[in-house]
Amino acid sequence: MNIAEEHQKINAALDEYRHRLDEIPDEEFTETPPIGGWSYAEVYAHIMHANLGSSIAAEKCCRKTGVTTSKGMNWKGKLVFLLGSFPPGKRKAPASLDAVTKKITKEDARNLIVKLRKRVDEIVQLTQHASGDYKIAHPGLGMLTAAQWLKFIRIHTRHHLKQLNTIQKSFPQK
Repeated sequence: MNIAEEHQKINAALDEYRHRLDEIPDEEFTETPPIGGWSYAEVYAHIMHANLGSSIAAEKCCRKTGVTTSKGMNWKGKLVFLLGSFPPGKRKAPASLDAVTKKITKEDARNLIVKLRKRVDEIVQLTQHASGDYKIAHPGLGMLTAAQWLKFIRIHTRHHLKQLNTIQKSFPQK
């Protein structure tokens, strides 16, 4: 896995989130979309908080405070990493994340993007020298190394851009 390439792809996705934030009408940001489900605000809160949590898991692996185990990804994890994306279809966020996914303001979203970008920059530096022996469990994908957590951040971030497209299409075009 090319850490620099993953870093570049994460930054490109975060650029896209920042750009879209400026395009979303203020009155629609916290509104539940006509199709139901999460609002833009909830998607932004979820993706940024989940990825910040993923960066913590990656850092633990880098700092050798993760678990040393021969266990790796489960079959779902192997599929997601092989495809480089989540398979089509809806899925439910882990209950621990779903419980903290609240509507945030656009300013909160901007600040979280900046915070996540800074964390990813820090983690990339650590990950380049990290041992693959230390892992942290992902709630759905199995045991991940620091490099795999970084790739997960990229996959997860790109996945929710699709969700933003779906929300956008559900609002009447002005």
